[in-house]
Amino acid sequence: MLIDRFGRRITNLRIAVTNKCNLSCIYCHKEGEVNPGKELSVEEIRRICEAFHRLGIKKLKITGGEPLLRKDIVDIVHSLPPFKEVSMTTNGILLADMAEELKEAGLNRVNVSLDTLNAEKYNFITGGDIEEVLDGVEAAYNAMLTPIKVNMVVIKGINDNEVEDMLEFTSKYNKNGINMILQIIELLKLPELEKYYQDISPIERVYARQSGTVVVRNMHRRRQYVLGNSVIEFVKPLDNSEFCMHCNRIRVTSDGKIKPCLLRNDNLVDVRNLEGDELIAAIKKAVGMREPYFKCSSE
Repeated sequence: MLIDRFGRRITNLRIAVTNKCNLSCIYCHKEGEVNPGKELSVEEIRRICEAFHRLGIKKLKITGGEPLLRKDIVDIVHSLPPFKEVSMTTNGILLADMAEELKEAGLNRVNVSLDTLNAEKYNFITGGDIEEVLDGVEAAYNAMLTPIKVNMVVIKGINDNEVEDMLEFTSKYNKNGINMILQIIELLKLPELEKYYQDISPIERVYARQSGTVVVRNMHRRRQYVLGNSVIEFVKPLDNSEFCMHCNRIRVTSDGKIKPCLLRNDNLVDVRNLEGDELIAAIKKAVGMREPYFKCSSE
């Protein structure tokens, strides 16, 4: 079991398998990676994941960049230890042709980035073709990579008036149970993105009033609002001490460094060439370096 010095139990691992991407989203933070080196091999990924699994990690999320750009992504999924859940964050561009194979390899579900249903806006935000993403979503649904989480980053002046449309889109997949969840994500308040930043709190209040059921998740104390056969979740990490104090995840970069916090790069622990007891000790060292990025004023 991994518990940091703030009493936070770590149960979730995010591992980036590449920093490459086939889109150019205006808000991309590249999972906090700065000048990454050579990508981890399948064997290196397996070894690191097995060590985390032995230490009690329950859920694994494969991230990028765009994970589906790895030619060996199916081999990566197939090599993993038996986590309670293996999921993947993808932009969906290549998902239509790979959903079934990924499911057979052991992938449980996907998060798909989709900020708008408007083709022109989508191209402006990402540089991509929305039809490829929609085909990927449909393929993931048919392959039962569910519940699919649709990640919608709210961008001021571009898609901040589309939440209801996105909720209607996801609800179409929920006629026989909750197969799709809309996840509203607040943009990181970076200097170069200031003109796009939108506080999502007013949007959340609207759906909080409408919802008959509220589910508070263990991770980050995120709130999910149930509205009929639709579910909407809000991810508001900025200036949010509650979010940080309930963080149960740790990250590994595409070049094999444990990253205790998305917003920091001064406490990375390189585990690429470690095995056995050395690897276990390095993981525990990284956990010991974890601390909430945003803290309560009383701390």
